[in-house]
Amino acid sequence: MPADAFSDIARVDARGKVLGQTRYGADTQLPAMLYAMLVPATVAKGTVRNIDVSPATGTSGVVQVLSLGDFPTLSREINYLGYPIAMVVAETLEAAIEGAEAIRATYDVTSFIPLMDSPGASIVPSEGFDTGNVDTEFQDAIEVVEGTFETPTQHHNAMELFGTVAHWSGGRLTVYEGCQNSDQARNALAEAMGISPELVTIKSEHVGGGFGQKSPPKLQTALVAEAARLTQRPVKLVTPRGQLFHIANYRPRSIHNIRLAANGEGRLTAIEYHVVQENWPDGGFRSSGYYQDVARLYAIDSFRATAGDIHIDRNMPRHTRGTHPFPAGFALESAIDEMAYRLGADPVQLRLDHEAKTDIIAGQPLAPHFLNDCLREGARRFEWSRRISQPASMRLEDGTLVGLGVACGIFGASGSAAETTLRVRADGTTRIISSGHEMGQGIRTAVVNAVVQGLDVNPDRIEVLLGDTSLGPQLATVGERGTASIIPATIKAAAALRARFRELAGANPPAGNLHQQLARLKRPYIEVTASELAPGQDASALEAFRAGRRAGAGSEYDGFTSMSYIAQFVEIHIEPRTRRVRMPRVVSIADVGRVVSPRTAIGQMHGGVVWGFSTALREQSEVDPRFAGYLNDDLADYVMAVNADIGEVDVGLIDKPDTLVNSAGVKGMGELVMLGTAPAIANAIYHATGKRIRKLPIRIEDVL
Repeated sequence: MPADAFSDIARVDARGKVLGQTRYGADTQLPAMLYAMLVPATVAKGTVRNIDVSPATGTSGVVQVLSLGDFPTLSREINYLGYPIAMVVAETLEAAIEGAEAIRATYDVTSFIPLMDSPGASIVPSEGFDTGNVDTEFQDAIEVVEGTFETPTQHHNAMELFGTVAHWSGGRLTVYEGCQNSDQARNALAEAMGISPELVTIKSEHVGGGFGQKSPPKLQTALVAEAARLTQRPVKLVTPRGQLFHIANYRPRSIHNIRLAANGEGRLTAIEYHVVQENWPDGGFRSSGYYQDVARLYAIDSFRATAGDIHIDRNMPRHTRGTHPFPAGFALESAIDEMAYRLGADPVQLRLDHEAKTDIIAGQPLAPHFLNDCLREGARRFEWSRRISQPASMRLEDGTLVGLGVACGIFGASGSAAETTLRVRADGTTRIISSGHEMGQGIRTAVVNAVVQGLDVNPDRIEVLLGDTSLGPQLATVGERGTASIIPATIKAAAALRARFRELAGANPPAGNLHQQLARLKRPYIEVTASELAPGQDASALEAFRAGRRAGAGSEYDGFTSMSYIAQFVEIHIEPRTRRVRMPRVVSIADVGRVVSPRTAIGQMHGGVVWGFSTALREQSEVDPRFAGYLNDDLADYVMAVNADIGEVDVGLIDKPDTLVNSAGVKGMGELVMLGTAPAIANAIYHATGKRIRKLPIRIEDVL
């Protein structure tokens, strides 16, 4: 049975973070440590002809300069601007920077494609999807909405940069860095170094934001490890943000052509959807992912989609928070809002009338969900009934235009094989060897809450160990998988420990909490290990997890599909003279199954709204087509939301368990929480102005 509702507890890591005691990878200080700086390629595509390292070797403080011949993982072939061609290692950071800036290289340059619409760019089709009677439904439709929607290239910009510290001792390699998938990073590093994974440890106990960018293994990890092996000293590299823009992953630009049909009864009957994105050849971010989740959002049985990539010569795009459903949802939810106006229907009621119960992609039932509860509760809190339907009809006394918008979001509920070891000691402490990565989302708090709900232990003396491959296998914390996988295992561990104690104590246990009882029984500790499998998995998935291989599943399971849902309600004010867009109020309601940590879940939702505002109205990575490089590659010029941009944010959680997806009824929310924000803002702007804006970010000139 799923766990009962969880009580609210404070963040267990709050005090350490406020006091600056939390240590991240780049905070590691080791004796005799050297400092490194990368030397990026200055061309977008070509071959390195020669590298002159002599100016760097003559720089005071430089210990060694490592170039292409010293790194088997690097190539002379340049496929994007900023690709590392050398690394300078020095006694100080300043000397490393000075040495790196002194190095010069010559190249044989070839032509490149910087943008999707550059000369020579062409579409490479991906897999599509077709179900129902799309052509017939469009022929019979009384209303058809169609439009082209575009979302821009955007970068993650986590507070923590890519920081790596590598140290060799006795043939063993230890690396300290922030990542979301430390097992995969360990295995990739071992392969690059030509050693056994058993000789490599990745320590990633705290991560200063990931959002997908810190999921794949980093190129710099192997470079720093090799530098440490060659110099026989610890080496640290913190990649500057300007370089990070050019070598790390990002959200690709995408263009969405969508048509939506409705019949005489006001039913939405068909969707035709065609999407292309910028991508690398054989890139890991599939264009087919755009239609797969949004096709499940509403009961629209006829759906046709095509997808494709346009290959560009920049660094590789990959998953960014909200991944495919963020851009796709902007297109679909904007089109549905436009259709509501065409039909004379209320945008909330139109969505309520199309509650989906079937997954048309997999051809099976959707797990019971509560999107309509999200819509009803959001409409109540937001006072949606005050909305006057006519665009540009609501104003403040000073002439400020007022717009109200609504949109929904959907994201797959995934899971993974996972394992937890729980030890309760007589000395008053509890230790949990868990799995996953703490990126600020609060997974440690969720683990602690699962333990204190199940066991009478000292809540302030619980140690949660995770993100360290020396402790055991570490779950990839991606795609809303972390909490949904490790919490069921933690709850099972607590239940197993209770049962073990009952066997030990017998019919008349001593008084006190669990620590005191163990002391009176003269037992130093009790320890148990429990595991969890995603639906349909068998023992082989647990073995894959223990070996650091892929062990995830979902959102399509055997016989059902499970998703997380959200409804966003946004109020927009547009100043009558400057046309500056303000967002004084948001109501955000989510269905994420059982809520394990209310405090951190609410924080996640606030963060999602902020990022949603930022993506809708601020963020865009500006590409210089002359060099295929990013012009605004710092926090001064890459415009993001600030405190003054965000008004009142009211969030709510339905907190009903998904009884099919795992034993605790938990679904993820990290990706979900920003979905629906951008189209809700665009829909509110239409309501305020009568202008339908189909391209992000929305600028002042768009609402003039």
